[in-house]
Amino acid sequence: MKKTLLLLFALVLGAAGLASAQSMSPLGIWTNAEKKATFEIYKCGDKLCGKIVSLTVPNDPATGKPKTDSQNPEVKLRSRPRLGLVFMQDFKYDSDNKWDDGKIYDPESGKTYSCYMKMESANTMEVKGYIGFSLIGKSQTWTRVK
Repeated sequence: MKKTLLLLFALVLGAAGLASAQSMSPLGIWTNAEKKATFEIYKCGDKLCGKIVSLTVPNDPATGKPKTDSQNPEVKLRSRPRLGLVFMQDFKYDSDNKWDDGKIYDPESGKTYSCYMKMESANTMEVKGYIGFSLIGKSQTWTRVK
């Protein structure tokens, strides 16, 4: 009986520890330091994805038309709108409020990078894009909008 109670107690503590480890969620609306856009991080299956939900300058100044994915290496995708563009994919929970093994696409350059997201607090997270190893790359701090 004591062993059963001890096992049950350990399972409850373990579940509480797991819940607190994942208590800071990246789900929601974010912006970066440049504040050119806002991004929504959302569930896509059992992983996380991100899409552009607003642009500070939504239209191309030269044409007056909505901005498109004009730098995409796939010619057929260059006419798709940036607004609503899914540019982050395949993030899965790793540990310590970190989501890893994702990809981030930069519509300004048309390049795709490996990426991770790590919650620094409930309203800030580090987003790091890199090629090869995460030691070398570019980090941004994103701030929660809502």
